Amino acid sequence: MADNQPGNEKTPLESRLIDLIRLKGPITVEDFMTDALSHPHEGYYMSKPAIGVDGDFTTAPEISQIFGELIGLWLVDAWRMIGAPDDFNLIELGPGRGVLMEDILRAARIRSGFIDASKLWLVETSGRLRVDQQKRLRASEVKPNWVDDISMIPPAGSLVIANEFFDCLPIRQFICTDNGWRERLVGIDEKTQSLSFVHDTTPPPASYNLPAADTAEPGDIFEISFQAQEFMAQLAQMLRDNSGVALIVDYGHFHSGFGETLQAVRKHEFAPVLEAPGRADLTAHVDFEKLSAIAIDNGLAVYGPCAQGDFLERLGLNVRVEMLAKSKSAEQAKSIRDGAYRIAAPNQMGEVFKVMAITAPGIDAPAGFFDQ
Repeated sequence: MADNQPGNEKTPLESRLIDLIRLKGPITVEDFMTDALSHPHEGYYMSKPAIGVDGDFTTAPEISQIFGELIGLWLVDAWRMIGAPDDFNLIELGPGRGVLMEDILRAARIRSGFIDASKLWLVETSGRLRVDQQKRLRASEVKPNWVDDISMIPPAGSLVIANEFFDCLPIRQFICTDNGWRERLVGIDEKTQSLSFVHDTTPPPASYNLPAADTAEPGDIFEISFQAQEFMAQLAQMLRDNSGVALIVDYGHFHSGFGETLQAVRKHEFAPVLEAPGRADLTAHVDFEKLSAIAIDNGLAVYGPCAQGDFLERLGLNVRVEMLAKSKSAEQAKSIRDGAYRIAAPNQMGEVFKVMAITAPGIDAPAGFFDQ
């Protein structure tokens, strides 16, 4: 059933995609995700509030202010490691509603030099989210600048934070068949007149570097995000050429492997991936092994990935929780502890979310990646 529409009516984007497929043939999963998330009029991030209780999903900064505060202190320390320059770029990729950056800047006030030296850049393509960010950061000492892509940011030493950014970059999927790998595509189920998965009839190019087919079982899925790879290469080159550090926080796996991770989330519950495109968030697990390899190939040092819970605890999560809780009411203290539990416990966000840092040559190892 499509989106609980009256009479099973299709969403405008679904009808558009069906017309496109009838005209030109099945499309890649990457193209489907791109339209579902970023279509100018019907894309998920362009057309509806996504984050928070009233949205479809929530993020660590929305759950606990401590997450952003610890990241803010980490960035202050990273600024020191790059020589505490008088001018540097503070960059957030995919800033959501601006909650994380608000918490980062509040914590970073412990070093006035950091605030005075920072030029804030928010990489955001959604006009709706830019409005949210403008409202939230209106009173900030650091005035934000918005760009669509990091290539638009002037060269300078940079500190970059990417929280739940890479998981939103579209992927392509490949399925192992009796005849080897074939690309998984989005076509039409003529019986139901709805979108459905099909697969290509010809092998993918050797340049895609898929695993040997004899290492997989028929039906196995292998996912590749060429967009994530290209973005990581661009980010690594920027840090290498201008010096700097990036912190990447996302859910994903330590090692490349088989398995379908593409998922849709609507109203905080999983939904069918192809149902009602534009009405649900679409994400896929980040391949940290591949991103790490790209950073190393570009001359950067890589730290992690490690579990988010371990990272936060090494930064002093438990100490910060008790500092905040001791001056609060019993109910407020419980809320603070519950939030910290959600972002750090292994059975919550603590293990499925990973943290990785990449640094330009000559920069010391950043905090949080080794037991203190």
